Amino acid sequence: MDIGEVEAVLAVHPQVKEVTVIAMKDQGDDTKLVAYFVANTQPPPTTTSLGNFLKEKLPDYMIPASFVALDKLPLLSTGKVDRRALPKPGNKRPDLNTPFVAPRTPIEDEVSKLWANILSLDHVGIHDNFFDLGGHSLVATRLISKVVEQFKLTIPLQSLFQSPTVAEMTTVIIEYQGKQLSESELQIVLAEVESLTDEEALRLLGESITKEPIN
Repeated sequence: MDIGEVEAVLAVHPQVKEVTVIAMKDQGDDTKLVAYFVANTQPPPTTTSLGNFLKEKLPDYMIPASFVALDKLPLLSTGKVDRRALPKPGNKRPDLNTPFVAPRTPIEDEVSKLWANILSLDHVGIHDNFFDLGGHSLVATRLISKVVEQFKLTIPLQSLFQSPTVAEMTTVIIEYQGKQLSESELQIVLAEVESLTDEEALRLLGESITKEPIN
């Protein structure tokens, strides 16, 4: 992975004045990139803005998992960046374009906590995009494994790429649960979706209506 290339591309972002990128190990012992930058505008660009800018020019595996805004980069006497003096990214939820929305149902709460644990974040909103939060294919594999383990379901990895928010993944989980439940149990699960949008609710109801009658 060419860190210099990531720095070079990020340096041409119109709101970035200075930038340095480092590689570090996450809690799963995977290597992740962290970008530290000094903005030339206030407020500084969001993680979503910087991530989308890089995605237009670099493959996904080269997109930093975290972006940290600094007033200035720490320098050595030689003028080079003092990488040891760079602060840890921490576990604070990134500054996204999407406003934070707390879980509305028990299942959304469970999924949100799974995401926060896997991504080492203090909390995750139900409309936050997994990949905007620093997720990538290796982390996605671990996350789906945890979802399968916790909810006792077989869910394909592709579902996370198609439904990359907590709210969307909750809908997927409920759909898969509905295929395995009795009619009485399904009514309990459907109660979970009362606070979802009309579009999500209609999608789930359509799924239950097309099921074969249970004898």
